[in-house]
Amino acid sequence: MKKKYQNAFFVFGIVVLIIMITQLDFKQVWDGLQHAGYWFFAVVALWAFLYIFNTATWYIIIRSGSDEKPKINFWWLYKITVSGFALNYATPGGLMGGEPYRVMSLSPKIGTERASSSVILYAMTHIFSHFLFWLLSILLFLLTEKANFVTGIVLALSGAFCILGVWFFIKGYQKGMAVRIMNLIKHIPGIKKRSRNFIDKHKEQLDTIDRQIAALHRQNKKSFVSAVMLELVCRFLSAFEILFVLRVLTPDVSFAPCVLILAFTSLFANLLFFIPLQLGGREGGFIMSTASLAMSASAGIFVALIVRIRELIWTAIGLLLIKLEKKNTGEAVSEKIKQQ
Repeated sequence: MKKKYQNAFFVFGIVVLIIMITQLDFKQVWDGLQHAGYWFFAVVALWAFLYIFNTATWYIIIRSGSDEKPKINFWWLYKITVSGFALNYATPGGLMGGEPYRVMSLSPKIGTERASSSVILYAMTHIFSHFLFWLLSILLFLLTEKANFVTGIVLALSGAFCILGVWFFIKGYQKGMAVRIMNLIKHIPGIKKRSRNFIDKHKEQLDTIDRQIAALHRQNKKSFVSAVMLELVCRFLSAFEILFVLRVLTPDVSFAPCVLILAFTSLFANLLFFIPLQLGGREGGFIMSTASLAMSASAGIFVALIVRIRELIWTAIGLLLIKLEKKNTGEAVSEKIKQQ
């Protein structure tokens, strides 16, 4: 990736991160960290492990998209994955920041079209796993909790929404998603003309990307299932974050309620995808989900605070890795010039 683009991503992320930090109550943050103790370090370390699952999913997708296996270093891809999520955390709409960065980082290694298809396919798989996770969490709730009439209606509506989402993404896997997305964008007021011009100009490239997206689902079922399962397992393992935090408040908390809290909160927060770092939505989701499981509102607030701090820390780490990428790229170019 060109240095000017790396600098642009880095500066943008830093500016947004500073804005997010200024929204925190520093006394509340310090009190929360003191109360969490060593469990907070467990929460931060957990995500170093979870990002390995995300990277492995993307790695499978990249290597399954063609008979020619590209030579991609896994830990380089891990670095790009963490930085991509950092930009997604800080960007309204989520995918508007991290995905372009991933495409531009990977393009020099495997080409723009293949990089674009792998990034789109990974984003699809990541979102698809959320719908599966929410569906399974509804079943878990029915097996472990008592549902009243109101809860039943909410579960039914949520289940219908998730089934619709699963159907939409399965169709996207079968036929591709790039053209579909662009056809939706071209109806948005204000950008109709530009998007139509873009589609007309890049129709061949978009069709190629869609063919590559459909190839994994159609030709390599094993890789497709492996990618989806890795992301789904990652969703469930991320519930350990809530378990670690709640252990500070109540030592006898079990794993199943933590999965339900995560499922409800992530569903609620993703409905507010247009808010940077999902400010307010995440906190409200934690408070409502803990209350629905007969936990205090203060427990929800405490969990939300620790998770928010963890997100800011990993956002900062991801942005620093962008700067590290720039430094390493510069060193590699210098070394190549010396060798010549």
